[in-house]
Amino acid sequence: MANLEEIRKNRENKLKKFLQAGFNPYPQKTERTHKISEVLKDFLKLKRSSREVIIAGRLRAFRRHGGAIFFDLEDGSGRIQVLLRRDMVGEKAFQFFEEYFNIGDFLEVKGETFETKTGEKTIQVSDFKMLAKSLLPLPEKWHGLKDIEERYRKRYLDLIFNSEIKKKFEIRSKIINNIREFLEKEEFLEVETPILQPIYGGARAKPFKTHLNALDIDLYLRISPELYLKRLLIGGLDKVYEIGKCFRNEGMDKLHNPDFTMLEFYWAYADYKDMMKFTEKMFNYVLKKVFKKLEVKYQNKKINFKTPWKRIEFSQILKRYAKINLEEINRDALAKKARELGISIKKARPKAEIADEIYKKVCRPKIWDPTFIIHHPLGFQPLAKHLEKTPEKLANFQLVIGGLELANAFSELNNPEEQRRRFKEQEKFFEAGLEEAQRLDKDFLEALEYGMPPAAGFGMGIDRLVALLTDSHNLREVILFPTMRPKEK
Repeated sequence: MANLEEIRKNRENKLKKFLQAGFNPYPQKTERTHKISEVLKDFLKLKRSSREVIIAGRLRAFRRHGGAIFFDLEDGSGRIQVLLRRDMVGEKAFQFFEEYFNIGDFLEVKGETFETKTGEKTIQVSDFKMLAKSLLPLPEKWHGLKDIEERYRKRYLDLIFNSEIKKKFEIRSKIINNIREFLEKEEFLEVETPILQPIYGGARAKPFKTHLNALDIDLYLRISPELYLKRLLIGGLDKVYEIGKCFRNEGMDKLHNPDFTMLEFYWAYADYKDMMKFTEKMFNYVLKKVFKKLEVKYQNKKINFKTPWKRIEFSQILKRYAKINLEEINRDALAKKARELGISIKKARPKAEIADEIYKKVCRPKIWDPTFIIHHPLGFQPLAKHLEKTPEKLANFQLVIGGLELANAFSELNNPEEQRRRFKEQEKFFEAGLEEAQRLDKDFLEALEYGMPPAAGFGMGIDRLVALLTDSHNLREVILFPTMRPKEK
């Protein structure tokens, strides 16, 4: 069997023959009149009218039967069988096709529709031309790949061979479009905020750092658009949202990718309780639009999105599954408990964040149906308001479904003095070695001093949402080009 380099050289020789024969193997355009799906849909009508169609696509299967060649042509909408007969196109054209066309090439065919004796819908070719000559052969074995990472590295091949993966990305697009449609109907304004920021903020995360030569300053890829979206509330925009890329220079696993897609929206004159009802409404809308039902399957279990969803206090769920009374245990005892559970705890990490680490390992995997985990301890979210009657707790929620944290939301802190105090507290954590601590943003504090209306904010990872709704167990399945370790490493 010829090796890859020999096959490539053979195809390069065929490419030269095309040029020598006076044909352009990469023409500027095609005269296509129909997508393949359109031909299949209107097949009987086209057959009765004897009307010729022109289709274009990639040559797939190839079968020779005497003076006839059957092959499959595939475009982004579907696949159809094509028949090339010697007595229809002539000896010279027939031999040229047989000798110089390969599986993987893109071509245009012109012809009439008919059905074979077995009833297969087919196009009989009257003319054809090359649209793009492929120099590398499509792999013979792809579905059985042991190296799953190869599928992610060569997503273009994965899309060719794996219709299930293609379907997932079509669903992803529909989910995003319907989220956008829902928010627009609710009178939210879509905006764009800076990806390059002089100071990062809005989440607990380590950023990517870069340098702007024009101004000779360091900048960071955003970890969240939050603080810029809040500036827009200050500026008088009552409902704003953004769907865009965020970047965090942290670990990679099945639920984390260094660059990911985030939805964030902010709603003036609302609080976290309003936001819970709004979240239920949004999911109801998107699920019905995309799946026509309120139930999906994930990891062989059903998830029912029928509302209202459960609301459980953070301290209650910690007590139920981890046997920890958060009100009675101190920071050091909690850190000891975390280490006993195999959780690495930095010295600078505060009590609220240690509790969250224990919750993520012990409690969250046990939460399956859509559940709002409410009222995290003060210190967990430096940008969230605390409850007025119980100030040791936050006016917030996390949305957990199928053991996954999908969203964070809270009533936004709009007291500039309290925000300044919390930023300074976070700066101490940062100086003590907690790299993911929030940084003090003087410009944001100045903006806040002009007055920000009471508001609720919501942030959700789109990739995790799509993974959940398409029953994917790794974010790489729903990110077209996930970050990969260089192959040579």
